Amino acid sequence: MRERKPLYRSSTFWIFVGLALGVVLGGFFPQNEWPQVFALFQFLSKSFIALIKSIIVPILISTIVVGIAQTGDLKTVGRMGAKALLYFEVVTTVALLIGLAIANWARPGDGLPLKADDHVVLAKQQSGWEIALHTFPSNLVKHAAEGDILPVVVFAALFGIALTRAGEKGRSVLHFFDAVAQVMFKYTSIVMMLTPLGVFGAMAYNVSHMAAGHEVGGVLLKGWPAVFHLLKQYSLLVGSLYGALAALVLLVFVPIMLLWRIPVFGFLRAIREPAMTAFSTASSEAALPRLLEDCVKFGVPRRVASFVIPTGYSFNLDGSTLYLVLASLTIAQAAKIEMSISQQIAMVLTFMLTSKGVAGVPRATLVIIAGTCASFGLPGEAGIAMLLAVDEIMDMARTTVNVMGNGLASVVISKWEGNFGTERES
Repeated sequence: MRERKPLYRSSTFWIFVGLALGVVLGGFFPQNEWPQVFALFQFLSKSFIALIKSIIVPILISTIVVGIAQTGDLKTVGRMGAKALLYFEVVTTVALLIGLAIANWARPGDGLPLKADDHVVLAKQQSGWEIALHTFPSNLVKHAAEGDILPVVVFAALFGIALTRAGEKGRSVLHFFDAVAQVMFKYTSIVMMLTPLGVFGAMAYNVSHMAAGHEVGGVLLKGWPAVFHLLKQYSLLVGSLYGALAALVLLVFVPIMLLWRIPVFGFLRAIREPAMTAFSTASSEAALPRLLEDCVKFGVPRRVASFVIPTGYSFNLDGSTLYLVLASLTIAQAAKIEMSISQQIAMVLTFMLTSKGVAGVPRATLVIIAGTCASFGLPGEAGIAMLLAVDEIMDMARTTVNVMGNGLASVVISKWEGNFGTERES
């Protein structure tokens, strides 16, 4: 039995410490009275966001190229690969639609303090043909430099397909991108070690800004009344995500279990340990080894679990996928940017592609949101700073759903293949 780490060595503990300190110090140092302290809060928040933005292009290109090169050739992957990819696409699309519905119904961003920076130029309304044409990459370096993420994703997808057709000659290239992906995972982990400082800065920045004065319903609130209003709005955002994830589990996961005759409580008991690991660490990767073993014990053949679950870590992160659209629409609402239905649908279609590159490490979804917001003219940097203050609390829940979704996917594919329980391990 592994020795449990002391609480003070847990990153989650220090993130919550940073969150609490941000609320307290931000309230005691309002922006208008303590501009230099406010500048420090802003520096801590923006420097962490800058590091996150540095991850966007290399981690997306490397993970998408490797993911498609390893699973995109259905003739090689075979019947199981086709079924897995079909299942992943259907479930993640439903997750996106649930996130879209909850964001439009609850509108969690309406009361959050965010204004588009003066230098941000909002994207003009585009026709369907213009949106379609925009997806084709013309200059990869230019797209990457401008944070125009969709053409980068399309390039990576086409490159991955080409790599599968190159056969043996492309193996060294695949090894290169796989190595880049692994290094970027480590790089991301290093950046995320600074998350407590980033969370502290983001929360203190927002609270300090609110404490200086914020108009609510025609009444100017200052000091702690303004801070409490901010916490109320953050609670709505967190509650919206938890409610959306609960809807995903109850309206999608449970019916799938019933359809495939999977015992609901038996499955939940089987994956409770990796789910708790995911919740406490906010990392899907941390739960992967135990999830594989527990799914095999539950009745999934090892060859199925070893294929479906790791593939799902690139293609089937249901909780993170739902959060992408909910968070982006929250940013738009906070910035008072009303997106049309066609723009929202275009965003969902974009996330159907970009979500395939979400790494299973803490707060990797912020990377995707930052890139996609730029593509749709949303204030991504300010929006990420706003979300970062409570992102740890939201990340814990969505990561748990990611793990549940991938465990369920392995059971469904095994049932679909007709080999569930044939190699059960105890």
